[in-house]
Order: sequence, then C-alpha cells, then structure tokens
Amino acid sequence: MALDEPKESDNVYDVNGFQFVMDKDFDEKAKPVTVDFLGYGFKISSSIEFGPASACSSCGSGDGCG
Repeated sequence: MALDEPKESDNVYDVNGFQFVMDKDFDEKAKPVTVDFLGYGFKISSSIEFGPASACSSCGSGDGCG
C-alpha cells in the first residue's frame, strides 16, 4: 500500500472518506480485496495466495539477516 494519484489504468474506490486506487488488471486478479484498519496499521486481504511470511530468527543477535 502506498500513496498514489489515480491514473487512467486505475479503479478508484471511495470508502468512508478514504480513496483507494488500484490498478485495474491487478484488481481483477485480486478480487475480492478487503482493507481493514486495525488501530496500528492496515490488514489487506485478497484472493491472491502469497504463502507464509518468512522471518529471520537471528535478527538483532549480531548475525545479521540476508
């Protein structure tokens, strides 16, 4: 999710005073898309399966990540 201005190739959705802009082709692939505000950030759900998130268990231990 990022701030962006709408383009000809975008769908624009106005929801509760917020404007959401999504590329039309991606929108078709991802439908349905749900954006929830959780108080500390946003949770975005769609029909696209991304698989499990990876985490680096050694971060902060001085070993470094990546």
